[in-house]
Amino acid sequence: MIESYLPILIQALIASGFAGVTLLLSVMLGKSSKRNAMKDSAYECGMLPLGEAQPRFSVKFYIVAMLFVLFDIEVVFMYPWAIIFKDYVNTIGHDIFWSMMGFVSILLVAFIYAWKKGALRWDN
Repeated sequence: MIESYLPILIQALIASGFAGVTLLLSVMLGKSSKRNAMKDSAYECGMLPLGEAQPRFSVKFYIVAMLFVLFDIEVVFMYPWAIIFKDYVNTIGHDIFWSMMGFVSILLVAFIYAWKKGALRWDN
């Protein structure tokens, strides 16, 4: 039983040893320089690090991002379905078509709801 876990244990030991040796060599051979406030400050593309660390974004950005993910996943499910559609219609009939239409109709209801709530409008 333990013999089956031996390769995993050896791999974990080698990975841990490699990480430890790499960190140790980095500390020993790394260039140590004097620290000052300018070197320790955050570099933000040449801009001075002033103001809040995290700027506030409108909630609309997140809503549009979630809607994009939702409809992107829809396409991920529809592509394989479209590839095998012709083969499955001949074997199981049109049930595969109606199951996808049910899936699309649920997403269509979600899209219409988001549209009516104004989630896709940028003017307000």
